[in-house]
Amino acid sequence: MQNPPQRRASLWPSRRDEDAMAKLWVKFQRSFRRRPVRFFTLLALYLAAGSLVFLHAGFTGEPRVTGSQRSPGVGEGLGLPYLGGTRLSRGLPEVAVGRRRGPWFKGKEPGERSRVGDHGVVRSRAAKGRGGREKEEDRARYIGCYVDNTRSRTLRGVSFFDYKKMTVFRCQDNCAERGYLYAGLEFGAECYCGHKVQAPNASESECNMECKGERSSTCGGANRLSIYRLELAQESARRYGSAIFRGCFRQPDNISIALPASQPMPNMSVDKCVDFCTEKEFPLSALAGTICHCGFPTTLFPLHEREDEQLCAQRCAGEEFESCGTTEFLLVYQTQVQDNRCMDRRFLPTRSKQLVALASFPGAGNTWARHLIELATGFYTGSYYFDGSLYNKGFKGERDHWRSGRTICIKTHESGQKEIEAFDAAILLIRNPYKALMAEFNRKYGGHIGFAAHAHWRGKEWPEFVANYAPWWATHTLDWLRFGRKVLVVHFEDLKRDLFVQLKRMVGLLGIAACEDRLLCVEGQKDGNFKRSGLRKLEYDPYTPEMRKMISGYIRTVDAALKLRNLSGVPDDYYPR
Repeated sequence: MQNPPQRRASLWPSRRDEDAMAKLWVKFQRSFRRRPVRFFTLLALYLAAGSLVFLHAGFTGEPRVTGSQRSPGVGEGLGLPYLGGTRLSRGLPEVAVGRRRGPWFKGKEPGERSRVGDHGVVRSRAAKGRGGREKEEDRARYIGCYVDNTRSRTLRGVSFFDYKKMTVFRCQDNCAERGYLYAGLEFGAECYCGHKVQAPNASESECNMECKGERSSTCGGANRLSIYRLELAQESARRYGSAIFRGCFRQPDNISIALPASQPMPNMSVDKCVDFCTEKEFPLSALAGTICHCGFPTTLFPLHEREDEQLCAQRCAGEEFESCGTTEFLLVYQTQVQDNRCMDRRFLPTRSKQLVALASFPGAGNTWARHLIELATGFYTGSYYFDGSLYNKGFKGERDHWRSGRTICIKTHESGQKEIEAFDAAILLIRNPYKALMAEFNRKYGGHIGFAAHAHWRGKEWPEFVANYAPWWATHTLDWLRFGRKVLVVHFEDLKRDLFVQLKRMVGLLGIAACEDRLLCVEGQKDGNFKRSGLRKLEYDPYTPEMRKMISGYIRTVDAALKLRNLSGVPDDYYPR
């Protein structure tokens, strides 16, 4: 009997297999619909929103320092001995660095800003702003929208910026506190003060930007100022108490050129001369007996050689208890008028092929040095990190990638060989470690211009901070001296004591021809927006004898390293008295 032919194995699945697969697929679909869809959808939306918030918000970059990273011993490679037979190590926990990766931020200059917003929305915002203004008639009166120009400001007094929290009241309050008659807001975040409005009116619709810190109010527009007259800033508020005393100086040879505006005042007083020069929009007021002179600091009258104040001690005709100088020796005050000769800043017109570091240990005055360099050169400085609070205060180069080539120099606290060798030259800013450590501790726990609470000084935070950061103060300088190319050493104390000379050295390294009138302008407004009102006086000395012994050893090592390179050693005040 013949066997039946065997069935050839099919390459296709059987009907039974197909049914099983279909059932499995239906079961999977039902399960997926029941549970995960909402979960994954919400998760994706949450992550996307979080990413956008993170990218938009400012974050402060910190230098990368790892606990396992071992620094060269103090003096290693420099022919210097170890201190106590130990090596210095930064000994800090690893901190993520806020370095930016990806496309560079291309910010626009104020003159390049385009008008934004729908005109219908603008009118509605302007109406809201006017409603708020009417409630503030007792403090300030809104006078209109005015044209502004970056080269010739409408309000030429002091200015400040806050791209996160600017409000109408904050601007008015700051200007009134300084005795100005007008306060103007621009671009949603910029505040300008002045005694005189020097520009034509613009259409109200052009003041179309909401305040960054107060969405219901209007803060000007692109190159447009919303201006208020400050009703409380009258003559009584504009006394010379708000002017800065500069000292007694010998009268310049050609006074009519050095101080171009003058006015005889038989009833001379400091008030009258300061007010006269303020109205004339001059930053200097010089009293010469019965004549008031006004002008700018220039090479003809640089204010660098002060005389004994007794030489100016001639009583004012109009004020019994004040001195008014003489025809030979002038008593000089700095008025509230801002010297605009050094206020314009921009990015480099062509990308620089060299990267210059502005290197310092944290707390050594890097932000202040950036402010000085920007005023002295007219170009923005950049940063190895991104600090949103600095960007919001007007450091527009903060958002540029540090290799963009659009900034004049780059702030950095890094001290590793690889990071140092990435720069072609460097300005190395060194500060007394006792002051630098306290300044950085205040910044860490109180912000850029705040102070650490007493609980932090008394608690475990301060001893741990000193133990970790004091060795880093030494290794930071030693690393830059060892690995840096073309390093210019500037001591913070020398910069404060002789700003004109030291800033001229710094500008020279940056390859900019120093304009002396611009440097003199910087001297008149050197503090900027990030100056603490002196380190807060503690009720006790925060440094223990053990801390002082350790820090003094580091000072001696740095001093020896500087002298080994034929540089001047550390200033005498680095050692505790």
